Amino acid sequence: MSTEKFVQVEKVGMTFDTKKGKFVALRDIDLNIRQGEFVSLIGHSGCGKSTLLNLIAGLTLPTAGVMLCAGREIPGPGPERAVVFQNHSLLPWLTCFENVYLAVERVFAANENKAQLKERTTKVLELVGLAHAMHKYPGEISGGMKQRVGIARALAMEPKVLLMDEPFGALDALTRARLQDELMKICEATHATTVMVTHDVDEAVLLSDRIVMMTNGPAATIGEILSVDLPRPRERLSLAHDPQYMDYRSAVIEFLYAKQSHPIAA
Repeated sequence: MSTEKFVQVEKVGMTFDTKKGKFVALRDIDLNIRQGEFVSLIGHSGCGKSTLLNLIAGLTLPTAGVMLCAGREIPGPGPERAVVFQNHSLLPWLTCFENVYLAVERVFAANENKAQLKERTTKVLELVGLAHAMHKYPGEISGGMKQRVGIARALAMEPKVLLMDEPFGALDALTRARLQDELMKICEATHATTVMVTHDVDEAVLLSDRIVMMTNGPAATIGEILSVDLPRPRERLSLAHDPQYMDYRSAVIEFLYAKQSHPIAA
């Protein structure tokens, strides 16, 4: 297994059958993701960012090309690839602890007893800063805390790849910033290979090792890949006036709004 090619996307295309005929969402996608790398997918609406994420998750299968994770073909969903959606999808009748425990039980029950499963659940809720709220119900906590539970549930499965589809998109700016900072700490602590869909240029530059910039759809593909060589750990206040940070930010904005002007239909 190559750590340099931990996730491999080779000549991948995705075509959907619609009432109006074939719709080509993605074409000729080539992307290798290193083990432990944080990669952001960015582009205008309709550029296939979420489609590519769903392909890596195995939620949909490509109509062309090959998808590999840890040297094995991706045949469908699996616990080694955990997904965090913008909608946290928590079960409202279960506590935060119980929502995470469900995922832990599914993955580890065959080899661990209940005490071990509970300890695993508690540790991951502590990791995302929710030790004080683990026995509350989703209706009793804020949107940002719900999203933390969603992240905890994904991390509890000890996935090889953490996939995030605009996880902070529905949150206010301050909560979003706090969770971005939290996510950076979590990724450093777990060394998780992470792929995140985002519309937010600053979020992409702050969090990523590389930013994959998609061309406009239909038949979208990778336009450019930007390596973000900012030292870690990263601190948002010091980066705000960092010339290198501003250069990366400008490069993404130039791609999105000069090289890929926003399609009128979107």
